[in-house]
Amino acid sequence: MKFANEKVSGIQIAYIGGGSMYWAKNLIADLALDDQLSGTIRLYDLDYHKAKNNEKLGNSVADYPEAKSKWTYKAYPTLQEALSGCDFVFISILPGTFREMESDVHEPEKYGIYQAVGDTTGPGGLVRALRTIPMYVEIAQAIERFSPDAWVFNYTNPMTLCTRTLFEVFPKIKALGCCHEIFGTQGLLIRMLRDMEGIEGVHRDEVKVNVLGINHFTWVDQATYQNMDLIPMYRKFVDKYFESGFEHNKDAWMTNTYTAANRVKFDLFRRYGVIAAAGDRHLAEFMPPWYMKDAETVRAWKFGLTTVQSRVEKHAATELFYGKLLSGEEKLPLKASGEEEVRQLKGLIGLQRFVTNINVPNVGQMKNMPLGVVVETNAEFSANSLRPVYAGELPMEVNNLVLRHAMNQELILKAALQKDKGLAFHAFVNDPLVNMDVNQAEVLFDQMLRNTKAYLPGWNI
Repeated sequence: MKFANEKVSGIQIAYIGGGSMYWAKNLIADLALDDQLSGTIRLYDLDYHKAKNNEKLGNSVADYPEAKSKWTYKAYPTLQEALSGCDFVFISILPGTFREMESDVHEPEKYGIYQAVGDTTGPGGLVRALRTIPMYVEIAQAIERFSPDAWVFNYTNPMTLCTRTLFEVFPKIKALGCCHEIFGTQGLLIRMLRDMEGIEGVHRDEVKVNVLGINHFTWVDQATYQNMDLIPMYRKFVDKYFESGFEHNKDAWMTNTYTAANRVKFDLFRRYGVIAAAGDRHLAEFMPPWYMKDAETVRAWKFGLTTVQSRVEKHAATELFYGKLLSGEEKLPLKASGEEEVRQLKGLIGLQRFVTNINVPNVGQMKNMPLGVVVETNAEFSANSLRPVYAGELPMEVNNLVLRHAMNQELILKAALQKDKGLAFHAFVNDPLVNMDVNQAEVLFDQMLRNTKAYLPGWNI
């Protein structure tokens, strides 16, 4: 990397999963819109042809008049070539196909277990983790061998277990898990300020929050705007909109399966007195089936169950648009994605210091959680340094909810590394959504493993 006039050039970023049609577009746009950074994105994907597509798309953006910087995109056929000599590594992969995802999400429905997402916890999240962890073992080993000093950004779900695996395999890795869920809660608080106090023009950075928990089951126990304590206002806000819900667009949850009316979030605040910071679809999956007992209960709480078929249809539409981008029929819109990878890069490079939420092993930043488990709290980014901010502790009743999942994730990791079906089943039945007869649970578990056995070599299935 070369530093000159508050700009840095020659940055080398390896992107594992570089054939993506989703996150890659955001990355290309975000980098092009920043005038302080430039360098090379080394694209690696199991599907080399898709990585070559992003090479073409990424390089075409440099010619856009609105592009503020020039990045070179290059696809590499091997992980070694992509990683060797890089400064940063981004990991964003899809562990499996829609076939495996179909089983993750919908096989449990035959037994009355509903999941809104199925990629983090619950039966689907567990099985997805079992097939993802071996991939992350290989990635961690490659990073240790070819780029041990690089900073590693993980974006893949299940976020906690993917990040935890990196540290388990390569303890000295400089890795962090990145998620935008807290940004959504800050956005809700901004809309609350407008609705309750008529305050306009608030930027997300002005809403300061203290973050505690694990990914997709995070909590906020302090929130301020210009030294104004937002928790009392949030309590009134929740009371005002508890029954109707509160959305960007009224009743959007009825037609958009990826959104919700925040009623689960509001209910958890009423019960525990701290702000549940993830979206309703994720939050509901960490709890007993209070919110997902059946489809009617889900509708009453005003969120949707994201079907795999809806993902298939979304993928088809994305493929169509992507084809137009590659042919030149369409231009990639250069607009900020709302993610923070550019700011995080600048922080670690040394261009600025700032604080945001990330997922890293607990070294004491979260009290009453075991050391070493991956937790989500704020952290300060500065030159080649990432320091977790002390977050304190959750109320005991909430901490117990989080702790159950954190320890179950440790059990899942152990089961995956040892290829131990018995340990994996213990983790399966310990999940609060698996509220069923143990013999039926074993039948469901065996079937889900058989449905994903292509990704579980060496398992006794």
